[in-house]
Amino acid sequence: MDVAKRRELARRALDGYVSGPAAPIRAMERALAKVGDAVTVVLVEGPSDQIALETAAVGRGRDLEAERVVIVPIGGAHAIGRFLTGLGPPDTRVRLTGLCDLHEEEIFRRAMVANNVGSPRTRVDMERLGFYVCVKDLEDELIRAVGTPGVEALFDSQGDLGSFRSLQSQPVWRGREPEAQMRRFLSSGSRRKLRYARLLVEAAVGRDVLPRPLDALLTAV
Repeated sequence: MDVAKRRELARRALDGYVSGPAAPIRAMERALAKVGDAVTVVLVEGPSDQIALETAAVGRGRDLEAERVVIVPIGGAHAIGRFLTGLGPPDTRVRLTGLCDLHEEEIFRRAMVANNVGSPRTRVDMERLGFYVCVKDLEDELIRAVGTPGVEALFDSQGDLGSFRSLQSQPVWRGREPEAQMRRFLSSGSRRKLRYARLLVEAAVGRDVLPRPLDALLTAV
């Protein structure tokens, strides 16, 4: 696939979203501008989570903007406490929900307790409060849902299979499990991570295998 075609495919995948080094800040600012009119606010770690959830919602026939559901990428799990504090006392807040990765679960739990969102001791408790955990992370959930053959087919359709094969041949990654190789490949560039958040979710929705944390969160809101 020639370079021009690959660039066009990348542009389409990110249509409607910001990209580049400033993407996390700009995505956060865009979302925060909508919070004042929101009924429900979904706090996620970064813009790839936002893209994944919004893509899943579209695939399920939802219009989150019309429903006044705003997904806010907070710029990393450690910012969760600051955002919960900024949203005000519990009795004045909009409804809060969220999504985080496994390694950040405890950070979210402590912040929820500190800001009177609830007193979750287990993951089940967190889900009752509307907060869901990806195991290990969003990319891992999506790779398992779509399956390694499906992910490779998607790489091929985007002109990225050759680059993925190059990563597989590197000494540090040679012989590793394909799922681990794919996670590394997806995380090796911010633009790639954003693009495939959308593409993998579209593939998962098309196969009716949307990962449980995304599916459950959308159902909750």
